[in-house]
Amino acid sequence: MTLIEKFYPVMKPWLFRLDAEMAHTLTVKMMVIAHKLGMLKSVVTTPQQPRNVMGLTFPNALGLAAGMDKSASAVEAWGAIGFGSVEVGTLTPRPQPGNPKPRLFRLPEHEALINRMGFNNPGIHSAVKKLRHRRTKAIVGVNIGKNFDTPNEKAVDDYLICLKAAYPVADYVAVNISSPNTKGLRDLQAEGAVRELISALKKEQATLKQEHGKTVPLLVKIAPDLNDMQIEALARVFNEQNIDGVIATNTTIDRDAVTGHALAQEAGGLSGAPVRERSNLVLQAFRMLLKEQMPIIGVGGILNGADAVAKLKAGAALVQVYSGLVYRGPGLVRDVLSSI
Repeated sequence: MTLIEKFYPVMKPWLFRLDAEMAHTLTVKMMVIAHKLGMLKSVVTTPQQPRNVMGLTFPNALGLAAGMDKSASAVEAWGAIGFGSVEVGTLTPRPQPGNPKPRLFRLPEHEALINRMGFNNPGIHSAVKKLRHRRTKAIVGVNIGKNFDTPNEKAVDDYLICLKAAYPVADYVAVNISSPNTKGLRDLQAEGAVRELISALKKEQATLKQEHGKTVPLLVKIAPDLNDMQIEALARVFNEQNIDGVIATNTTIDRDAVTGHALAQEAGGLSGAPVRERSNLVLQAFRMLLKEQMPIIGVGGILNGADAVAKLKAGAALVQVYSGLVYRGPGLVRDVLSSI
């Protein structure tokens, strides 16, 4: 067991006494400092099993989901503890503060989080400056979105700005149209809206490929709260537009799994164990409908190695964690990678 694995159980009770967002911010800062001091060491003791997906070689199948490192400030640190990929963001064209605080809540009884952060971030250009100088073997994805005050009719412009800015430094770009915390964002999952958006982004991707001499895969992150007709419509568009991959799923607005909890009615997206089953069902549905060569990254409710294995069996090519890291700490990295 590495030092960081021993340290987290000692720190966790103290961190959980703090406001959830304050604890989050402090944890990321401590990761950066620990890495600069050479205190981080991969928790992975088993041989790496690289995965070739979307033309990229991932050191392993486990990634850090977007939301943990919104400003791309700790990419090297996450890679140092064993993550094969790190997805930063969500990033928007202009910096924005996000929603009023408090906006992040723990539900320990359910191993869950509720967040309504609202794409708080320093802006795409700030993150790009940091990523230009990154030194890590981990694959780096850049998750992009629109500013809260950009109307949906002009959302394409925001995503194009972010794609152009991220393209030179990103290994892949994830298009976030599924956060419940930016008003109207999920409306972009409607068939007509998503077709217009993806068509514009794929056209720009082709232009940027010629300009930069490399292909940066374009993925779309979807919600778990889709019905069968919506899933079929999205899959149809993704197949038509030859999107490079899908990330399934974001947080849920459903509260059935936490009914009766004191925080159940807090607005925002619910993540962690309660979203696991629905996320897996959506993943399975998309796997059946998408082209065979179109990979899916499975995220939502991974609290242990068995949860990750279940997503891979459901059709995921790679997996990501976020809430599970809050509850399990760096030991989750070892557990997942020793299981898959």
